[in-house]
Amino acid sequence: MQYRKFGKLDWEVSALGFGAMRLPVKGDTSLPHLFNSNVDEQETLRMVRYAVDHGVNYLDTAYPYHAGKSEAVIGRALKDGYREKLKLATKMPTWMVSGYEDFDRFLNEQLERLQTDHLDFYLLHALNKTRWPFVRDLGVLKWAEEKMAGGRFSHLGFSFHDDLNTFKGIVDDYDNWALGQIQYNFMDTEFQAGTEGLRYAAGKGLAVVIMEPIRGGQLAKEPPGSVKAIWESAPVKRSPADWALQWNWNQPEVSVVLSGMTSMQHVIENVESANRSGISTLTDKELSIIKAGSEEYRKLCPIPCTGCGYCVPCPNGVDIPYAFNQYNDAMMYDDPATSRFRYGMIMSAENRADNCIECLECEEKCPQGIPITEWLKKCHEFLMPGSGK
Repeated sequence: MQYRKFGKLDWEVSALGFGAMRLPVKGDTSLPHLFNSNVDEQETLRMVRYAVDHGVNYLDTAYPYHAGKSEAVIGRALKDGYREKLKLATKMPTWMVSGYEDFDRFLNEQLERLQTDHLDFYLLHALNKTRWPFVRDLGVLKWAEEKMAGGRFSHLGFSFHDDLNTFKGIVDDYDNWALGQIQYNFMDTEFQAGTEGLRYAAGKGLAVVIMEPIRGGQLAKEPPGSVKAIWESAPVKRSPADWALQWNWNQPEVSVVLSGMTSMQHVIENVESANRSGISTLTDKELSIIKAGSEEYRKLCPIPCTGCGYCVPCPNGVDIPYAFNQYNDAMMYDDPATSRFRYGMIMSAENRADNCIECLECEEKCPQGIPITEWLKKCHEFLMPGSGK
């Protein structure tokens, strides 16, 4: 296993971290892992312990994963001395917080689930431009410092889903963040925090933890023929997942790459990939191949949206770039199920495409000349099948 600096801390983290949002499940596998509580505990135990036995020393879970079952399963998997062999991170569900007393309530419940008396890292989960001011103004930082002083957890961090400016603001709002966790892969260099946010946080001394390095598995599956031809042109042969992981590990600002592994085979392959990882180890030729692969994926987007944001805010609340992004993702990666989940379950109803009233204000602003209202209809019909609209 290769190890890397973890921000300002005097500790080195394994290149690969174990993400516990996509644990193996029994029975119906059509339900998204986030909501599937039927975790295969014995297989999870085998996978976690294999990873730790092969050098993985960072495990990340959260309160809502697997409908609230992930933490409890991980707590049982870390018995027999395995808890002491790694750093354990979990996350406070900030969207469920309504008052100051909830900070203690969630932490106490999570420690009980995980069967431990302390956490190494406690993250404020999924911060954005509304959740961060709310919990900050409730006094979460003062609360966290008291808990750290009392030994309930060692370091405070946050995970993030919003735009770059919001990310920078959160980084700057507190001097003692240990880490920031961001979605990052070779297709998302300008999405949310992106490359600029990665470098900004690392420059401030934060460890940067990477989630979705293979976009929830989209970059690991059999690629379209045109993308496959690019991978096969490389002098060094790699699996699609390995290309995505090595791209992240190549960057010095990346501290640890989390993988939500659903099978023992995933663990074995990702440990082997991590063993081959390193900073600035990819050649210029390999980097150009990855760039060509990402560009080829983007050519498969039916809607020529660049995500520039000129079309928003929509006077009726439609999140046009998000709807277009989900439609394009479904087509690029042949993965309608994931896009429908994100659109139908994660996206707020008031932001969906069926709220468009065809005022055409967005089309007047679009520098790409996209017939936005027509595409919004197609997006909603495809992403919300059976909606009747």
